[in-house]
Amino acid sequence: MLRYLPILSLFLLCACNADPAPAAAPEEKTTTAKEFKADPQLVDEQEVIPLTLGADAPDFKLMGVDGSYHTLADYTAAEVLVVVFTCNHCPTAQAYEQRLKDFTADYKAKGVQVIAISPNSPLGVMYNELGYSDLDDRYEDMLIRAKDAEFNFPYLYDGDDQAVSLKYGPAATPQAFVFDKARKLSYVGRLDKVEKPGTLNADDLRAAVDDVLAGREVALAQTKTFGCSTKWAWKADYKVKDEAKWQEEPVALNTIDIAGVETLLKNEDSGKLRLINLWATWCGPCVAEYPDFLVLHRMYSGRDFEFISISTDKPNRGAQALKFLEKTNSSVTNYHFTGDDIYELVEAIDPEWNGAIPYTIMVDPEGKVVYRHQAEVDFLHLRRAIVDHPLIGRYF
Repeated sequence: MLRYLPILSLFLLCACNADPAPAAAPEEKTTTAKEFKADPQLVDEQEVIPLTLGADAPDFKLMGVDGSYHTLADYTAAEVLVVVFTCNHCPTAQAYEQRLKDFTADYKAKGVQVIAISPNSPLGVMYNELGYSDLDDRYEDMLIRAKDAEFNFPYLYDGDDQAVSLKYGPAATPQAFVFDKARKLSYVGRLDKVEKPGTLNADDLRAAVDDVLAGREVALAQTKTFGCSTKWAWKADYKVKDEAKWQEEPVALNTIDIAGVETLLKNEDSGKLRLINLWATWCGPCVAEYPDFLVLHRMYSGRDFEFISISTDKPNRGAQALKFLEKTNSSVTNYHFTGDDIYELVEAIDPEWNGAIPYTIMVDPEGKVVYRHQAEVDFLHLRRAIVDHPLIGRYF
């Protein structure tokens, strides 16, 4: 054994002096759409200078609804790059969604890449601007819209600092920016001039892209854009003022009897969708979800919609009910049922209701029930029931 020691020692010496083996590269973690955490920031007010014709496409690195970051360099192979600034909430943007999908499908084989970017800061979107939508412009809501609408193009979020949108300068949603192979701006403006779906088919955008693909000068290189103004983060001041105004509105609680309830359900006087929520201060789920009903009111009250609350607290607990309503700033039409027979109320509201609260029902102007739900509400489902009703709608 001793005769092998010199050899062993030499081996150990060489091993110690040898360059260490390279460390394994850390695995790159892929962010999923659900893991990405949006973080909208306030942005100093500044002049927004629109990108001019002939300018280079500004670079970007933005998170998409697919959970991946997208950059300008990812699309170098495209003959034409179309960047469309759009969003969830705007009625005009929603009116053009199908046309944008059709354009993407028709031009994909021609080497045209479409990218949609949401430029809006959620900090700058007020509740009363959401009256045509079931969704806000938050990243989480973008995931829902892209899935439900089956977008066939990347949908990217720029709502944190709006740095990319500030470079492009979109005035409204939707607005298209068309870049040629050298990524020079060749067209900027509308998709077409008629908002109503089923009329035109993104004619202006198609004509511009056809010119670029053919190597021609774009005949109509710039148009004005009609739509919702870009919600820059400095517009958060408007949201603060709107909230302060809401907090100052008076809160009242009126009593109602069976005859009054029956009149509410007939809904012959409003010409609106009438949403009624029955709740009580002692009902935990009622209290927890009630503020979300007030959000619905603030979203849709500018449309043909109204929200009415009915407290089912005992007749001698009106003061407690009012205190809760004041705490939540429920400056809507609030009633307290003071009848002696709660089961008579149940039958008057809805024979299909078994009496458990919370209970929510919505009737149209003819008194027809268009929505009913016992227990806590799925507010996304309820918002869709409202905005997709013919009396409301998603666009003009």
